Amino acid sequence: MKSIVIFDDDPDILEILTYLLKEKGWEVYTQTTCNNIIETIRQRRPSVIMMDNWIPDSGGIVATRMLKQDPEAGTIPVIYFSANNDIQKLSEQAGADAYLAKPFDLDQLEEILSQYTD
Repeated sequence: MKSIVIFDDDPDILEILTYLLKEKGWEVYTQTTCNNIIETIRQRRPSVIMMDNWIPDSGGIVATRMLKQDPEAGTIPVIYFSANNDIQKLSEQAGADAYLAKPFDLDQLEEILSQYTD
């Protein structure tokens, strides 16, 4: 089964994404902070990670860099997502594998996830 960990501080976004992805057969885990991020990812071993730019406490760029530097977690694709106008630049700074601008529709989400999980 495909699994995902979504890091976002907005509970509404987490609830919507959880519902949509579970309907598509995903196992979904959510976090509202990036505290203990390496441990969380090592424990869950997701197929893919979605990282919000404004995630507490360190922010998406620092959190993504930490993941990418870890020998175990660093191999998992990270999709950076944000409503920030500079999402592409932020994604590159973070070292993410891809980015998705908010707001996005389900087709966009499915397309980008399929690039990293099929």
